[in-house]
Amino acid sequence: MPASNSTLLAVESLTHRYGERTALDNVSFTVRRGELFGLLGPNGGGKTTLFRILCTLMSPSAGRVTLNGGPMDRHQIGVVFQSPSLDKKLTVRENLRHQGHIYGISGAPLAARIAELLERFRLTDRAGDYVEKLSGGLRRRVELAKGMLHKPAVLLLDEPSTGLDPRARRELGDYLTELARQDGVTVLLTTHIMDEADRCDRLALLDGGKLVALDTPGALKDRVGGDVINVSAKVPESLSAQVSAKFGVAAQVVDGHVRIERARGHEFVPQLVEAFPGEIDSVSVGKPTLEDVFIHLTGHRLDSTS
Repeated sequence: MPASNSTLLAVESLTHRYGERTALDNVSFTVRRGELFGLLGPNGGGKTTLFRILCTLMSPSAGRVTLNGGPMDRHQIGVVFQSPSLDKKLTVRENLRHQGHIYGISGAPLAARIAELLERFRLTDRAGDYVEKLSGGLRRRVELAKGMLHKPAVLLLDEPSTGLDPRARRELGDYLTELARQDGVTVLLTTHIMDEADRCDRLALLDGGKLVALDTPGALKDRVGGDVINVSAKVPESLSAQVSAKFGVAAQVVDGHVRIERARGHEFVPQLVEAFPGEIDSVSVGKPTLEDVFIHLTGHRLDSTS
């Protein structure tokens, strides 16, 4: 089921300050029904503050968030936090049963919903296992089932792939995509992992508390001017200035490497190496990634301190 054009969640002029520091600066965007929506940004970029506000754990200094045109309702949101929230000494089924009781669900309706989710997330044969015996990937699936137990309108996830191995990360991504595509669940997640961000229908890029871009992953990559060339040089600052002067292209030093955006980059590399003999140690050329988009828009890498 593809995302619809109707808005489910709206963030309007959201600002939040911690004393003199502004963590969110007039951030606005909307999330559509049935959309897999990502918040991508570095540590300190504003993701955590925004997530806490969306979860109703804190109120913003200014602005507002609405769900279905009204105030955020805790009964209409499901939350999967980065830190595990399962009771390790309880079984999978006991964790889900306890979650149901919190939301006032009990008896036959709760048993039926638990059975449905156990099957949905392929956990039926592990229902009687204690959580402490489960792998990280299985625990994440239980967390998803727990977040979906009360049939929320939107599922919020904070860095859901943290600590998972590549296989478990792919499986989690598949489940989130299924929830959005097949079940029509609106999914909003924070991430700094590129392959996880690439799966999203749209991405909001946050840096320094500001919304710097909002679009599909493909459209964001199209903003980068052609291929991305990374050059390892003996004196990167000097080479960067010389490349800009000789070829009239924007060359910048990022993490000690000269970075150039150039259409048909493979044709430009021989010219580059020939123009500066002895100054270049190695060259790599690749299609733009979301990391490249972030550098293009902010001037620094995603894992740099914001």
